[in-house]
Amino acid sequence: MSGRILIIDTVATNRIVMKVKLLSAQYDVVACATQDEAKASFIEQRPDLIVINLADHVEDHHAFCRALKSCPDTSDISIVGTGIADTARARFAALDAGADDILPSPINDALLHARIRSLLRKRHTPAELWMREGTQRALGFEEVVAGFERPPRITLLTANPVLSTGLTARLNRINSLGVTVLGIDEVLRTTAISQSPDLFVIDSTTMRNPREDLFRLVADLRSRDQTRHISQLVSLSSDAVETAAMALDLGADDVITTSVASDELGIRCVALARRKRQQEQLRTTVRDGLKAAVTDPLTGLYNRRYATPYLTEIAKQSKKTGQEFAVMMIDIDHFKAINDTHGHAAGDAVLVELADRLRNNLRAIDLIARVGGEEFLVALPHSTPEQAQTAANRLCRLVNQKHFSVGANRHPLRVTISVGVAVGGVESTDIIGADDMCHQADGALYVAKSSGRDRVSLTHSAA
Repeated sequence: MSGRILIIDTVATNRIVMKVKLLSAQYDVVACATQDEAKASFIEQRPDLIVINLADHVEDHHAFCRALKSCPDTSDISIVGTGIADTARARFAALDAGADDILPSPINDALLHARIRSLLRKRHTPAELWMREGTQRALGFEEVVAGFERPPRITLLTANPVLSTGLTARLNRINSLGVTVLGIDEVLRTTAISQSPDLFVIDSTTMRNPREDLFRLVADLRSRDQTRHISQLVSLSSDAVETAAMALDLGADDVITTSVASDELGIRCVALARRKRQQEQLRTTVRDGLKAAVTDPLTGLYNRRYATPYLTEIAKQSKKTGQEFAVMMIDIDHFKAINDTHGHAAGDAVLVELADRLRNNLRAIDLIARVGGEEFLVALPHSTPEQAQTAANRLCRLVNQKHFSVGANRHPLRVTISVGVAVGGVESTDIIGADDMCHQADGALYVAKSSGRDRVSLTHSAA
């Protein structure tokens, strides 16, 4: 995994050693002695991750970390602190200042690289989501609104709840919502999770074979739809350095040892839960934005932007399977007169009601889209000309046999539609393009309207 890493350390030997280690992993590495040098390097290219010696007393690196994390332009840069004493007070101070992780000296190389890979992996996913969300804001969609930050929902996973009593009690003390305890076998049954937690705390010290059982569990949780986005914090024995590195590479978000202080445990749990909720909110925003981009806001049907590539896929499948398909273009007869006589609110009511009638009277595999003011497109996979003709005639009757309600205290309106149908089939030597099918269906629609409206016209020229 490539990435740009910035080293900040006043000791030249430390900078050289760290740079050699990171260059060997094919990272783009810049080494600086001071904060001013680091800030100057930002102008050329912002780093993805910073490795900073927090033991340097010449400059206040804790304040530097806080400034980075409080600035929207740099808050997503991961920070790994080094050089501090391995004490509860020093570790908590570094995390509280904004460090994402701390690696006290002497630094284990395997754990260093695993930590960096894990932090870069976690950074890249939200970065892609933020980029997509930024595009949505540029298109006029609403920005994410930050809500009240509730306490994290934590589930402790253990092979033996009795052996995890101490860890359970500590988690209960630091979290006002309390902690749910599940057996490792239980969590792999989807029905065991009634409410998706923000964080799994995995107590590997209760496992019979900590390495094998832990690795399988971490990977399994990451591979399942129901648990893949839940943060994972693994609790290990103090000497399990290689296991910690492998757990991070397999998908764990963070690792701690059994000797971790409660303050540090709490700050790590909150940070992991917050990151999970932020990414969840971003995914929801992107999903809703994408849906809005391909959906007509009035009727809730798909729009032309979605219909065109969908039609192309239907044509490809038709060529592959040898089955015919059809495209309908539907136009409301004299729709301008409805707007002019009864108002645009009445016209909108007609459009919404027609969309509902189409939805309720076509198959689940059929595509329905609003592609113009009063024009609708229907794509029917696996349909012969006879089946398409029958479906189009049925839709005409469903529209003209029941009047449309346009509001309280207003007389219902009689509405009719004209339908043009084009059929694509197995006799074509090439895959028929979506534009070609729509053009041919439009031609058939013109024939239907020219022939008196309230009728169906079918063309076989696409077959």
